[in-house]
Amino acid sequence: MSRLRYASLDALLTEVRACRACAPHLPLGPRPIVRVGADARILIVGQAPGIRVHETGIPWNDASGDRLRQWLGVDAATFLDESQFAIIPMGFCYPGRGKSGDNPPRRECAPLWLDRLLAQLPSIELTLLVGQYAQRHFLGARRKPTLTETVRAWKDYAPGFVPLPHPSPRNQPWFKQHPWFEDEVLPMLRERVGRLLRHGPAQSG
Repeated sequence: MSRLRYASLDALLTEVRACRACAPHLPLGPRPIVRVGADARILIVGQAPGIRVHETGIPWNDASGDRLRQWLGVDAATFLDESQFAIIPMGFCYPGRGKSGDNPPRRECAPLWLDRLLAQLPSIELTLLVGQYAQRHFLGARRKPTLTETVRAWKDYAPGFVPLPHPSPRNQPWFKQHPWFEDEVLPMLRERVGRLLRHGPAQSG
């Protein structure tokens, strides 16, 4: 990995964290939550930070994150190791509350920043698409009609992508109604994540 790429990523992250594009629409103001390292092999694309993540600045620092880490079979330190995991939500800032939970991620983030960030992450081998917004963006017409069908058809997107439901406690009924997810998808997910982590960070060029 060249020093130029590291410098370019650092400069880009400085721009991202200074972004104010959505400021008039954010009830708590801008605080972009993105965590990436140039050598990361696993990319997690979620929805948007919740209020606790906004307050702490730590991605997935809530009950949803606890479940996600359990799904992956990793501890918090490994999860936050930027040489292992890149964490980029579809919306970078907390979008506020709606009638039935948090608002959808703001649409401005992806066209402004996503492709530029991905271009700085050449070592990604596995992208986890957590929730419908990430699946819509990355899978496009390859998505199935519903999130459940998309997750169940995970083999169609291998080896580059694994679509996942959101690990929110609000989705507990979904987990109970679809035991195949725990029986079939999670063992595969843990095996793939474990294999990439054991392989170690990519070598610098």
